[in-house]
Amino acid sequence: MDGWPDLFLPLRFLEPVMEMFDRIVAGEKSICVIGLGYVGLPLALEFARKYRVVGFDINARRVEMMRNGEDPSRELPASEFEGRNITFTNQLDDIRECGVYIVAVPTPINDAKEPDLIPLQKSSETVGRVISAGDYVVYESTTYPGCTEEDCVPIIEQISGLKSVQDFKVGYSPERINPGDKERPLTKILKIVSGCDAESLDNLSKLYGSIIEAGIHRAPTIKVAEAAKIVENTQRDVNISLMNELSLIFDKMGVNTYDVIEAAGTKWNFHRYFPGLVGGHCIGVDPYYLLHKAEALGFHPRVIAAGRFTNDMMAAHIAKIAVQKLIKRERNVKSSRIAILGATFKEDVSDIRNSKIVDIVNELKSYEVNVEVFDPHADSEELQHEYGFSLTNELGSDYDGIILAVSHREYRNLPESWFSEKLKADGFLLDLKGIYRDKLEGLDYWSL
Repeated sequence: MDGWPDLFLPLRFLEPVMEMFDRIVAGEKSICVIGLGYVGLPLALEFARKYRVVGFDINARRVEMMRNGEDPSRELPASEFEGRNITFTNQLDDIRECGVYIVAVPTPINDAKEPDLIPLQKSSETVGRVISAGDYVVYESTTYPGCTEEDCVPIIEQISGLKSVQDFKVGYSPERINPGDKERPLTKILKIVSGCDAESLDNLSKLYGSIIEAGIHRAPTIKVAEAAKIVENTQRDVNISLMNELSLIFDKMGVNTYDVIEAAGTKWNFHRYFPGLVGGHCIGVDPYYLLHKAEALGFHPRVIAAGRFTNDMMAAHIAKIAVQKLIKRERNVKSSRIAILGATFKEDVSDIRNSKIVDIVNELKSYEVNVEVFDPHADSEELQHEYGFSLTNELGSDYDGIILAVSHREYRNLPESWFSEKLKADGFLLDLKGIYRDKLEGLDYWSL
């Protein structure tokens, strides 16, 4: 038989094997997006312009909203759902025949500020129950380098009985969506793609490249792609912490930090970062994932940890400034009223995850100050459920102070008379973003 092996190969080995991307294009396989939040839903809808897609979420109420063309995150209009080849479900049986599983679930931290991998672990269990030989799994959730291959893939292997690379392919393509940014939607942001081998990298690059107009960057390994994403946000966190620390120094000097940044920004190589609260599900969270991994390896990062400490203390500092102004006015702190404008983690979005406004509220309440919170974008019931306080419906008057915490579009162009009508004669305004700097003459004004 020597010299004639090809004659005796089973016919299935002689047939050309269609790559996964081609099977998606041909409609033989569907794409499943697991986790339909601010990352997963836009991605699923964009893929559904060209391919068959199944959107999976464990929250039945959210699934029903999306079936009715409503984005639970209130980021996308109903028109984005029209004409899409997509099915929304929370049933495992509906995703068993898919060929590509994209995991886009949150990666939060717990009360001890350690990574909470439960959403990723549960999603990996879901994939393990439905995956078949030849399928692909892609993670988009931000996490530390090594998490995909060391923490997630073993779960899939254990439940499915399949081996990664050999039986199914794995990739990592970090999300880069910026909530509220209408200038840079998903398709306009360059996408990092990585795979477990050359074949998976090629297929995933073609798949993502078919919807991403800005282009694809092929990372050499999954760990590189994971590290790139977490460094993007850690770098920003550290730079903002520097500006926050400078604002603490300049405040003692009676110097406005925004004036300093404007002057320094006249140099060609100055990078503009601004002081402020660092919340949300990315910049205020991701550095803790990197810290966790580094410390597990026996290295204790000083710069990253110091940046996190500085940024986490800013809410307490702002509350302290407000209380000091009350005391200087010889007010009874317990009977004082302060209005906080904004409750979401950033402007013009409804997302309240890891909002540092909550820390200001809690700090002021610890002094027994009467706090009223207003936000045209946040959901009052969600705030009550997550943080134990709700929004006040109507902004009143005779406030001792106003804290303009989030620069929603509704708060950006108010006349000085608007503030005067809401405040007592000697009331104060704490403008965290500095948007009314040099615009108000008759008010006690402070900014970071």
